[in-house]
Amino acid sequence: MANRVTMSICGEEYTLVAEESSAYMEKVGALVDKKMSELMDAAHMGRGDAAVLAAVNIADELFKAQESAENLRRQLKTYLDEAAQAKAEISELKRQLFKAQSRK
Repeated sequence: MANRVTMSICGEEYTLVAEESSAYMEKVGALVDKKMSELMDAAHMGRGDAAVLAAVNIADELFKAQESAENLRRQLKTYLDEAAQAKAEISELKRQLFKAQSRK
């Protein structure tokens, strides 16, 4: 079921409709409002320019977070592969030990 949330972003009212919770949508809207307000205050720019720069900054953060997540996935896969290899080596060593003990 879609949720509707009305919020103010840089003094303008927007109604967002999404499957996500109202709390989540308010969090997203608050981030956009904060980024735009910071840009408008710091650089003395209009709402349109602030919206574009905020979108660029948020996209930059998204791409960096995706890259970081991908690096973590690769690192985790390496660890899992190493663990599987170690497990196989342990099994082989146990087999060899059992075989050596059986010969005595």
